Amino acid sequence: MRKRIVVTGIGGLCGLGPDAASVWQAMREGRSAIGPLDGEVLKDLKIRTGCQIRQLPDHGIERRRTVTMDRFSLFAVIAAREALAQSGIVVDENNTLRVGAVVGVGVFGAETTDENYRKLLVENKPRAEIFTVPKTMPSAAAGQVSMNLGLRGPTFGVTSACSSSNHAFASAMDQLLLGRADMMLAGGTEAPLSWGVLKGWEALRIVSPDTCRPFSADRQGVVMGEGAGMAVLETYEHAKARGATILAELAGVGMSADASDIVAPTIEGPAAAMRACLADSGLNPEDVDYVNAHGTGTKANDQIETVAIKQVFGAHAAKLSVSSTKSMHAHCLGASGAIEMIACIMAIREGLVPPTANYREPDPDCDLDVTPNVARERKVRAAISNGFAFGGTNAVVAFKAV
Repeated sequence: MRKRIVVTGIGGLCGLGPDAASVWQAMREGRSAIGPLDGEVLKDLKIRTGCQIRQLPDHGIERRRTVTMDRFSLFAVIAAREALAQSGIVVDENNTLRVGAVVGVGVFGAETTDENYRKLLVENKPRAEIFTVPKTMPSAAAGQVSMNLGLRGPTFGVTSACSSSNHAFASAMDQLLLGRADMMLAGGTEAPLSWGVLKGWEALRIVSPDTCRPFSADRQGVVMGEGAGMAVLETYEHAKARGATILAELAGVGMSADASDIVAPTIEGPAAAMRACLADSGLNPEDVDYVNAHGTGTKANDQIETVAIKQVFGAHAAKLSVSSTKSMHAHCLGASGAIEMIACIMAIREGLVPPTANYREPDPDCDLDVTPNVARERKVRAAISNGFAFGGTNAVVAFKAV
């Protein structure tokens, strides 16, 4: 029998709040943090709306470390420290080689890149900032988490656009099942609210001019957000042996590829990932009570995801609670799955399904129970979280009560 993998700590921050508890409380209330962007990022942009972290928590990380970090890495370290603290584990010379980290990111060090282009091309500076390369590399967040927490076990980054966090959970789970580590920090981070990244999204013409309304008939597109989420994963036996509080079980993962189009999703790819996740988790469709949908708020994505859910769950689809928390924290790209992990775990623990905020008009092509605007009390035995990315890289994770 395969070893069970459990979650013993969670951490996160985004526009909804500076820690996992605040993020979840905002989700419970159906409170969207999407609003007007501010700062220099607005120059020349048609995109005026997003979900910003207005003020970072008092993280206490020394300046000698922060000067080597882009914003996306700092988010990851803050979330990882919170998750590790909740888990109750102390990393020292006795276990450091058995604790690692996998951090997903969809973009790169965009803030650093923008700053350097401005210095070089606008201010005519002769050279880039000395830490440009280690700050911008997509794996920087994983390395910074390792250095800041003293983790010497398997540590690496993964990048698969909007499914990066779920691929990180899958990769971390593999390290534990293969016996390469006893504990893994896993999740995702993103800081895409930079001029260059937003100009790129602007060109795609799928960004909403006001807010994110997943599954609502009047939805106008995606909204960008920033943040991070991290979880401490370990085997059930390891957690029980040290007397840890187990929050939930990471029951399984499912992955697939559309092999079709770089941006347009298919029905078959997402459906295959959900089926693979159920099979890996040992769950029947009837065992799942909540689906945290990818739900980006674009016309095509929400319709296709609805059809895929119906294909996988059959008659049980009508009994599912579905919601898109992106309606509240926006689309945090590589970090979305990690923030949505918080929603799934807390839904299981508190018996409360977070809503799809900003919902106004039913769409006959999105006719599942999308939990419009108000959270709903419901026993959640198991929840799945969908991640369907550009490039057709799909990753779905399942959590269940212990």
